[in-house]
Amino acid sequence: MTDSSGFDDRSENDSSTHRGQLEADGGEAGAPIDTEEARRRPYVESQVVMATVRLISPFVLTYGVFVTLHGADSPGGGFQGGVIMAATVVMLAFSFGIQPTREWVDDSALLGLVAGGVALFAVAILTPMAFDGAALELVVLESTTTVAVKWWVEMVEVAIGMMVAGVVVGLFFVISSGVFGTDEADREGDR
Repeated sequence: MTDSSGFDDRSENDSSTHRGQLEADGGEAGAPIDTEEARRRPYVESQVVMATVRLISPFVLTYGVFVTLHGADSPGGGFQGGVIMAATVVMLAFSFGIQPTREWVDDSALLGLVAGGVALFAVAILTPMAFDGAALELVVLESTTTVAVKWWVEMVEVAIGMMVAGVVVGLFFVISSGVFGTDEADREGDR
């Protein structure tokens, strides 16, 4: 069963399904499963956790945007807001499973987020240089453009937030996919 966010809200830890799978594998109910398939099964938490995450994730994401946009005037900024926005995706991954979340968040969207942040930051760096100023010397723009310096600073904060959110989510997905996993000798020593 899929909800409006595209996540499957059925629990794979349902006791009857789990018991049936154990018996089908030749094991008895309650015995640990020691198969590769069982270790690779996505982790799905309880319905309470999934419902709670589904409820609070829009508010956490909104708070991340708020922190990003108000970083010039109050504590916060692009880095903090980007990390909060990325934490929303990580929270979704922990409650609904990493692989379904990875399929939901397209790789091209993450790449676009980072590339868009780099492009905005480049505009903020290069525009003052076009008006005979130094890189990021936004005061030069105050007398030559109609856009206030405050808005240029906000653009820098948004650019940093976009880059940080994209990189943190991307790193989470790369690390969780096992790209940096251990070799077979290390796995044998862990058992």
